[in-house]
Amino acid sequence: MRLVLVGPPGAGKGTQAEFLCAHYGIPHISTGDIFRANLSAGTALGIEAKGYMDRGDLVPDSVTNSMVEARLNESDLDNGFLLDGFPRNAAQAAVLKEILKGINAPLDSVLELQIDEEEIVTRLASRNRDDDNADVVRHRLKVYREQTAPIIDFYRNENLLIAINASGSIADITERAIAALSPKK
Repeated sequence: MRLVLVGPPGAGKGTQAEFLCAHYGIPHISTGDIFRANLSAGTALGIEAKGYMDRGDLVPDSVTNSMVEARLNESDLDNGFLLDGFPRNAAQAAVLKEILKGINAPLDSVLELQIDEEEIVTRLASRNRDDDNADVVRHRLKVYREQTAPIIDFYRNENLLIAINASGSIADITERAIAALSPKK
């Protein structure tokens, strides 16, 4: 199973990634983990990314794309993977399609976790973290709508998008996700 997980901040992507990876026996690939691995290993890409991060700038797509491509060429992904946090925009989605075409490993599905924005605000604000107050959460949702949500149309046009309701208990959401990803008879 080669899968991309998308949805707004607070939709439960990290939690669902953990359960889906365990269910399908596939590695969880998050851009955060890729960045940390490249930084700690002192790779050329990690050093380049660190320069941007140290200045408070976003790491350019070209660097992120190269890190993801290197990770997707590792041997532990023979049985599939779950990508979380990449792609973040339509340009990255197009690059990912080409990377996967180059290694003959097209995506099976893109799972979108859908949830009401007010539920997200309530969910995240209850975590009591500095970056989870209601105003910050609303700003993060606005950024998501502007920058990341267009990949939903990209994947809908590729006939890869599967959307599920991400409200309710973790177990219910996981059950919905597995049912939605199961081949239809």
